[in-house]
Amino acid sequence: MTITNKTKSFWLTVLFLLGMIPAMSQHVPVIQFDQLDKRIHQNNDTLYVVNFWATWCGPCVTELPLLESVHKKFANQKVKVLLVSLDFKRDLQTKVIPFVQKRKLRSSVYLLNETDHNTWIDKISPEWSGSIPATLFIKTSRNVRKFMEKEVKAGELETIIQSFHL
Repeated sequence: MTITNKTKSFWLTVLFLLGMIPAMSQHVPVIQFDQLDKRIHQNNDTLYVVNFWATWCGPCVTELPLLESVHKKFANQKVKVLLVSLDFKRDLQTKVIPFVQKRKLRSSVYLLNETDHNTWIDKISPEWSGSIPATLFIKTSRNVRKFMEKEVKAGELETIIQSFHL
């Protein structure tokens, strides 16, 4: 059986497109703080669990599976997990997206593109030093929020979520 150039070209195209599926399956939007702020301050009854992390942060990487399990466990409730990467925008294609794909993150992932952290950190929490991991729990319909500047542990995370009276 001989393979024509046309057939080779067809299969190379198919293989190329199949290779693109993982890259297309996880989109990581680059956002500014005001966009994030609008998203988490919507007037609805959703609890937003907003985790600030980076690919280079060991404790951040350690807690991501826990946040993913919460995303899955509370999928049918009004709980939304937002993973906000503080990596540099220039690392989006080479570090952040491959990281998200490798770990099969299904929560909403964003890359925050703000060069001056001093302009927005206090808006998340005046007590925040800027260290990560950090997690904000916010439910605007009840005007309740909680902020933690540390790695969140399994039982602790679910207890906090339940305290928002889902």
